[in-house]
Amino acid sequence: MSDLTEQQRLELEAAAFRRLVAHLRTRTDVQNIDLMNLAGFCRNCLSNWYREAAEERGLPVSKDASREMVYGMPYEDWKRLYQNEASDSQKAAFAANNPHK
Repeated sequence: MSDLTEQQRLELEAAAFRRLVAHLRTRTDVQNIDLMNLAGFCRNCLSNWYREAAEERGLPVSKDASREMVYGMPYEDWKRLYQNEASDSQKAAFAANNPHK
């Protein structure tokens, strides 16, 4: 991997990011709380990281715009169409894995 130029590395990382986002858009059956419990991040985290990266570069990206970029639609629409109420066991796992929240 050390033979890659900085530009090639950036392009590969961007391609991997776009593929992750596309994959998450197709897996509407996977709830954010499941992602948080298993991986420690979710779609909202990803959208926050995107927005923070934009802000670091002086680019105006709103919370709603960054979420729409990740979800592929307005966040409220995604919640209405795909988000289920977290079960008690999901909430307990989240609390156990995220004691700082």
